[in-house]
This record gives sequence, structure tokens and C-alpha cells, in this order.
Amino acid sequence: MDTETTRSHRLLMTIEFYQANAEAFFNDTVGVDMQSLYQPFIAALPAKACILDAGCGSGRDSKAFLDMGFNVEAFDASSEMVQRASAHTGLSVSLCSFTDFDKPAYFDAIWACASLLHVDENELPAAISALSNSLKYGGLFYMSFKYGNCQRVKDGRTFTDMNEDRFSSLISQFPELTIHQLWLTKDKRPDRNERWLNIIVMKSH
Repeated sequence: MDTETTRSHRLLMTIEFYQANAEAFFNDTVGVDMQSLYQPFIAALPAKACILDAGCGSGRDSKAFLDMGFNVEAFDASSEMVQRASAHTGLSVSLCSFTDFDKPAYFDAIWACASLLHVDENELPAAISALSNSLKYGGLFYMSFKYGNCQRVKDGRTFTDMNEDRFSSLISQFPELTIHQLWLTKDKRPDRNERWLNIIVMKSH
């Protein structure tokens, strides 16, 4: 049986993975070219929009958005990643989990790239709800998941994979969030052949 204790253990395992492998993960991801993923997201944003980078990892995307002239706040659940992201971006990156983040209706957009995928499927609605609460009406919310239809543990990390039907079922729990764009991409890292489900949802009244 999948108990709350089991879910908490999986979460701790995932965080411990990033604590132990922070330097390698930073080096592996910080230089990946994400421009083709940024474009659909930033195209509809106003100048100097305030973006939340939720689960920012290396800080790669936060720095890119800063360089584009946007205002950025960021957080991550791993203190080792927070330290590296802060150094890389010059931001004061917060140590925080998705469900603990609390800044109601503040951001024009939320960027959760390859981060919500580590949230247990039973906890995912609460995480999305907490982030949605921090988004202004009319705001955009990008998220990405490895393509699939199950939850799994690999190398000490939990992955909640998503396909179109699974995500549609998930997002139907949030009447204020509607799918703005959904598309598949290949992994941007040259040594990977995985597929990713990319989603942008919009918050409305």
C-alpha cells in the first residue's frame, strides 16, 4: 500500500539524490540550450514580467530569463542546488518545496521545467494548486514531464511521467487552468533519447 510514509520516503530519496549529485547535475544541465522551449513561453509575456522558476535546479533557466530582461524569483528543495543556482544567477534562491511556497497571485508566469516530475502522483495536485495560487489571472504556467503514463523510481529518484490523457485528467481538477499549448520534444541533452511532454496552461477567472 502506498502510504504517506512511503511517499515521504520517496521524496527524501529524491532530494538526497540531488544533495549527493549536485555538482554533477549542475555541470550536466547548466549549459543545455533551451531557447526553443523558451520561445513559446515568453512570446505572450509582457516586458519585465515577473517569472517564478519553480524547482530551478542549476539556475540555468533563471539566468536566461534574467538576461532577457525579466524579473525572476526561484526556489529549489535541495540546499546544494540552491547554493549553486544562487551563485550562477546572482539571485537569492529560496530553499523551499512546491507545497510550502506561498506568494498569492504575484507572478505573471511560472516556469517548472523538469521539476514537478519528481512530485509523487498523489501529491501533484497539491503542488500544482500551491503554484497556481501564486499566479496572476491571465498568467502562464509551463511544466514538463518525461513522456509516459506511470510513476516509477529510477536511481533513487521518483518520476511521475505524463502523456496527453494523463495530464488532461490531472489538469481537469483545476477549473481555473486551461491548456494553452501542449507539445512533445526530444531531450535537449545530446546523450539522451527520451521524449518530454511540454505544457503551457493559462490561469483564468
